Amino acid sequence: MSPGIQKVEALDEGHFVCVEWEDGSQSSYPCVWLRDNCQCPLCFLPSAGARRLLFEDLDVNIVVKDVALADTKKISITWPDEHTSEYEAEWLKKRCFSEEARAVMRADLFLPECLYWGSDLQLPKIPFEEVMYNDESAYKWLCTLKKVGVVLLTGAAARQGELIRLGHRIGFLRLTFYGPTWQVQDKADANNVAYTSGKLCFHTDYPVLQHPPGVQFLHCIKQTAAGGESEIVDGFHVSNKLKKQNPEAYQILSSTAVDYVDVGVDYCDFAVHCKQRIIDVDSRGQAVRINYNNATRDTVFDIPAEKVRPFYAALKEFNDLLNSAEHKFTYKLKPGDIMTFDNWRVLHGRQSYPPCSEVTRHLEGAYADWDVVMSRLRLLKKRVLNRD
Repeated sequence: MSPGIQKVEALDEGHFVCVEWEDGSQSSYPCVWLRDNCQCPLCFLPSAGARRLLFEDLDVNIVVKDVALADTKKISITWPDEHTSEYEAEWLKKRCFSEEARAVMRADLFLPECLYWGSDLQLPKIPFEEVMYNDESAYKWLCTLKKVGVVLLTGAAARQGELIRLGHRIGFLRLTFYGPTWQVQDKADANNVAYTSGKLCFHTDYPVLQHPPGVQFLHCIKQTAAGGESEIVDGFHVSNKLKKQNPEAYQILSSTAVDYVDVGVDYCDFAVHCKQRIIDVDSRGQAVRINYNNATRDTVFDIPAEKVRPFYAALKEFNDLLNSAEHKFTYKLKPGDIMTFDNWRVLHGRQSYPPCSEVTRHLEGAYADWDVVMSRLRLLKKRVLNRD
């Protein structure tokens, strides 16, 4: 039910508009923001959901000339140049500047809630075909992927191409130097350590890119009888542990730029170099992305010599935590399983398996960006919950 407005008035010499709601609460809106977000056809293009008003035409010191309550569901503002703007009550309520309202909007748009886990993970599972054809299941998949960081889709056909279908379900896949999809199997003269039968340590994929893929898909097409178990660990959970256990080590890993390199030929020839911090943090010091791949960490290390050993000591402590029994979760994919996980949060690895002249283990992999995944999630949310 949309909110009703009881009263509206200008405050602070016209620099703010205060809305009093029928439930007794109040919201205060800066006039420069109201003018910047006028919804009239001259200032806003509804078909694109985009602002037409040029910023150079905005007076940052603007005040209202007159403000009136058109009815309980709308206010009207007249500006000094006689331009008139109208704002719907529901539109205003959603954009209230109170901390509580902003928190609600953040949660609605970005789903920031994290459910941390260790070896006790109850691996979420959803049938692949349900995700493909049922909006409720697809919405549940993406919400769980965002919150938990990993979801197993079961029952896909054990053949190449299923990830292309999954990519179309969300929008599109991320093209990289290894192609739209890529085949993980033991190969002669492998151009990536994943294309061997050896053990893979915990890592995130592609920290050598300035913007690493946000989501990864691994589809099991063929599984070896011996070995080849997959392992995952919640990087955010482990980062929080490191921060409490050794704040100095956390500070080193979240501030030191590490060089990564990937040179070779696949989808095309490539020579990629990048600097990344092992733990990327936000303004509050909270981990928002893990960039760790020991295989592609460069021999070049662009820091003063005296800082090298402390860095290694910090990384060793982080790596030990990743590999501790209480944090890692081990499982073995079956043909038709598709593991979907947050590549910014969940580190993955693989136990070794016996090499053979034939291909005994075959996974198809693909990436998607979080922008694409979150876009589909919001569209599904609107469809499933019938929300604006």
